[in-house]
Amino acid sequence: MGMPNWEGKEDKVMRLLSVNVSRPKEVRQNDKIITTGIFKESVPGRVMLRALNLDGDGQADLKAHGGVDKAAYAYSIENYEYWKRELGRDDFRYGQFGENFTVEGMLEDVVHLGDVFRVGGAMVQISEPRAPCAKLALKMGLPQFPKRFLASERVGFYLRVLREGEVGGGDIIEQVEAEPERMTVRQFVHVAYFDEGNLEEVRRALRIRTLPPDWREWLEGVLAKAGTASSEKGDCCGEREDRADASV
Repeated sequence: MGMPNWEGKEDKVMRLLSVNVSRPKEVRQNDKIITTGIFKESVPGRVMLRALNLDGDGQADLKAHGGVDKAAYAYSIENYEYWKRELGRDDFRYGQFGENFTVEGMLEDVVHLGDVFRVGGAMVQISEPRAPCAKLALKMGLPQFPKRFLASERVGFYLRVLREGEVGGGDIIEQVEAEPERMTVRQFVHVAYFDEGNLEEVRRALRIRTLPPDWREWLEGVLAKAGTASSEKGDCCGEREDRADASV
């Protein structure tokens, strides 16, 4: 697949533009009533960011959303501009993609899994990319949008809260620690969803110290499956390691 154009600059100031929250609510989707917290609204003033979520926010499906590794979801305003062009729309408002934090200067090809940032009185860490679900299609009014969203690799990222504190629109976001492996969110999305045969990149992803357990388990399964396939072809262990790059 072709790589999209990216507007991000590494020297651009990172900023929290808007804090967006919503309690779960019932909405109609076709002939069903579903409960979702995706309809985020921008809130004024300062909001307390806690270990599991923001005050005033909630998730309807706690199996897929929320928890310590998904306390808040961030999405870049630069991506808004991309989708405005792609979809020919100008009706977007903060929280359009279900994000808690609308941010600036934090595109997926700039920030890395495991990076730590100070924002307002809080300290957060990028934990994992977002996996789009059907509720995003509902929010956007486009049934096929989740597939298009994922294919763009502009999926945003979840945050783990290392220190609770108040945050608000206008806060500067300051990086205070870099993950040594330096795998960008975009690189991780690419190998996880579109290039899992690239075993060297899979191994690199597994070296991220703060990778959530479910992602670690899945990537280890990719390696185990690849090892089984190689064994069935008669490769010895050494040859399998040597040929890892050839499996792309």
